[in-house]
Amino acid sequence: MSRISRSSVLTAVVIVILLAALPRVIHRLVQTGDLYLFSERFFADMFARLSGPGRFRFILQPMVAILLGTRDGVKDARTHSPAFLLGLIFHSEHRVKLLRSALVSIRDLVAIAILLDIISQFLIFREIHSGAAVLLGPVLIGVPYALARAFTNRITRKRMSPTPATPAG
Repeated sequence: MSRISRSSVLTAVVIVILLAALPRVIHRLVQTGDLYLFSERFFADMFARLSGPGRFRFILQPMVAILLGTRDGVKDARTHSPAFLLGLIFHSEHRVKLLRSALVSIRDLVAIAILLDIISQFLIFREIHSGAAVLLGPVLIGVPYALARAFTNRITRKRMSPTPATPAG
């Protein structure tokens, strides 16, 4: 019998909540014709999220993502992998490995980010906008993670590379 990981349970919980909210989302879309994502209301609600319950996550989650990105950037530099963003864009031979390691590092954090966004939406607005949660959670994590991983790789490589000796003069 296989052991079920906490990551699998967390991911399943997030998926079940998003699926449970889907009929209401579809009903609202049919009734109003408003997709919500990137609408005027979406941006107004963003400011409400910044001042409502759960606003601390806008600081905590990116900080944790930066820490994970820093850790992985150092690993990349030590294994001579290309900088994360450059590797994704220009080095197809490293792309799968880089993506896989990023997903392993941040999958739980992304699931938690989506779950926290769903909870804060419900607490603030008394409704759930699934698309916003699926978009916002990963952006709060993915962007800081990718930038931290790329910059840390570059900085660590520069520090690891031997500096040429200057001739005594």
